Amino acid sequence: MRMLVVGAGSTGGYFGARLAAAGRDVTFLVRPARAAQLAQDGLQVRSPAGDLALQTRLVTADRIDGPYDAVLLTVKAYALDAALRDVAPAVGPQTMVLPVLNGMRQVEAITQHFGAQALAGCVCKVAAELDPQGRIIHLAPFHDLAYGEMSGEESARMRALDTFMQDAGFTARLSPVIQREMWEKWVLLASLGAITSLMRGNIGEVQAAPGGEAFANALLDEVVGLVQAVGTAPSESFLATARAQLTAKDSKQTSSMYRDLLKGAPIEAEQIVGDLLARGRQAGVAAPLLSAAFTHLSVYQNRLAQP
Repeated sequence: MRMLVVGAGSTGGYFGARLAAAGRDVTFLVRPARAAQLAQDGLQVRSPAGDLALQTRLVTADRIDGPYDAVLLTVKAYALDAALRDVAPAVGPQTMVLPVLNGMRQVEAITQHFGAQALAGCVCKVAAELDPQGRIIHLAPFHDLAYGEMSGEESARMRALDTFMQDAGFTARLSPVIQREMWEKWVLLASLGAITSLMRGNIGEVQAAPGGEAFANALLDEVVGLVQAVGTAPSESFLATARAQLTAKDSKQTSSMYRDLLKGAPIEAEQIVGDLLARGRQAGVAAPLLSAAFTHLSVYQNRLAQP
């Protein structure tokens, strides 16, 4: 199996590096500046699971040697449309596109660009970031990748993908309920992002503040209500785990959106929060706390956009 990893940032770079180090046929689609950096310094990972430093196969958008069997789409959600245009030469009739973007807009976008047969479900769980030297810093021990057909079918291509993913240095799992897991991830990301960004603190700091735990629980309830109205409802076991995670005493957990905000970087507010609110409005579901968080994030985004 040949896989094209679109992006060599904290997510694509991490999982792609693990796969490449395990001997899988992996190529990274990167921008010219990142290609030059990786050609000079190699792809470097600093991780509790073991460091990596390796030379990888790189390609830019004008030199894609497709089609590939699988495309792992790991760009930021606000870069989705440009990435789909770039990756078009890599997608053939049998190619499966596995998006690990935040939110769910990529489902409709991939289907519109390449047809429903190209789409495969995918969810990753990893806390990682790029340092100023372009190295991938793995921030916590978990590194999970789940995948499956949106229909829940265990197809031949999914069995082949599962073989490709196994024993590559991270937790890989073929899921019969990947669509539900994608919506569950959106529940967690929207809640975690809104709580930490609006309150400008980690989960433990919010929990310790007067009214903080009640706020976190109420915001989670709003997000769950939206998803129940417009998507696939999360499982009870997921909700219990998420609620405990979002109200944990002394937790240092933050969201990637909050970390990007602190760095003055672009954020995925529209894709993680705004799109969910828009879907909720169409279904007639109000979410005042989440709306307040989106207004707060939009002020920041608008400030970034100013000259």
